[in-house]
Amino acid sequence: MSDQALQQTLLQRAREFDLQALAEIYDLFSPALYRYAVRLLNDPDLAEECVTETFSRFLRALKSNSGPRRHLRAYLYRVAHNWITDHYRATQPASVSLEEIEDVALDHHDPSPLQVVIGKLASERIRAAIMSLTPDQRQVIVLKYYEGMTNDEVAAAIDKPVGAVKALQQRALAALRRVLHVQSDPAGVLDELRVETGSA
Repeated sequence: MSDQALQQTLLQRAREFDLQALAEIYDLFSPALYRYAVRLLNDPDLAEECVTETFSRFLRALKSNSGPRRHLRAYLYRVAHNWITDHYRATQPASVSLEEIEDVALDHHDPSPLQVVIGKLASERIRAAIMSLTPDQRQVIVLKYYEGMTNDEVAAAIDKPVGAVKALQQRALAALRRVLHVQSDPAGVLDELRVETGSA
C-alpha cells in the first residue's frame, strides 16, 4: 500500500472515530510535526504544545464533520503552521542576550566555545530571518529545507499549485538573501540552511 493510500485509509477510519486509527495517525505524524515545530519555535515545550493542539484541532474537526477529506499529512502541517503563526503574532520573538552568549562560552567544556557561540548566533540569525518571511514563504522554506519535502508534497501541504510553491520559494530565498546580507548567490543561503538542518 502506498503512503498516500495508507493515509487515506487511516483518515477514513478516523472519520468513523476508530480509536486505533487515531492512535496510528498520532504515532505516524507526531514525531515529524514535533521536529517541524521545534525548528520554528526553538522551544521543546512549545513544540509539544503545538503538536497537542494540532491533534486537538484535528479531533474537533472530525467531531464537527469537517477537517480533511484527503491529504491528511498536509492538513496536519497546515494546522501546526497556523498554531505557530498565531503564537508568533501573540508574542515577541526571542533574542539572544549578551549574558546568554557569555553563559554558553563559560559553561561549554569544548576546547572551542567560540564555535558554539557562533553556531548559536547563526542559528538564531537564520531563525529570525525565516520568521521575517510571509507565512506562506516561511512554510515553503521550512517544509522544503527542514522537512525535506518535494515541491509536490509542499504544494499539497499548503494547498497551492506547484508553480506557486516555486514562486514562493524564489521570493523567500531572495528575501533571505536581503535579510542575511548574502550577496547575489542563493546557494549561500541554502548552505546556511543546510548547516542549520544538518542536511547535505
